[in-house]
Amino acid sequence: MFVAVVLAAYVATVPMANTLVTRFGTVPVGFGYAAPAGVYVVGLALVLRDVARETAGRTAVVAAIVAGTVLSWWLADPGLALASAVAFAVAESMDFAVYEPLRRRGLWLAMLASNAVGLLADSLIFLWLAFRSFEFLPGQLLGKAWMTLAAVTVIVLVQRRRDAQVGAVAA
Repeated sequence: MFVAVVLAAYVATVPMANTLVTRFGTVPVGFGYAAPAGVYVVGLALVLRDVARETAGRTAVVAAIVAGTVLSWWLADPGLALASAVAFAVAESMDFAVYEPLRRRGLWLAMLASNAVGLLADSLIFLWLAFRSFEFLPGQLLGKAWMTLAAVTVIVLVQRRRDAQVGAVAA
């Protein structure tokens, strides 16, 4: 059941991010910067993707990307959906290349490094294709970084708590 919830949440992030951009335009992300309104959802998507990869595997993540993109076509502006689809495809490919080798060294390291690469690639490609401008690049990077750090922190804390509970049961 956990796997299904993670995959559904991940699939929902793609159309949700595009719908937020269409409905709300930009949002503040701190330090005087703004970004397209879906920035926090995309930051969450980067982490959900890693959790989905851990629980469901790479093939399921690729299928989820396709499903999210298809939903975007129905729910959001087609131009944003196309920009988002191309950005996700490239960013996901780059993310896989970073995540897979680093995963052996630890989950949090793999997540942080791959998300750094993924958020940069996604931001550059999406902003250029959607707006033909990098005006929001600092805000995009900052907003996605906030969400990535928050989500990875929660995952690490949950993992430590689970490990402590397992250790207490074993003792």
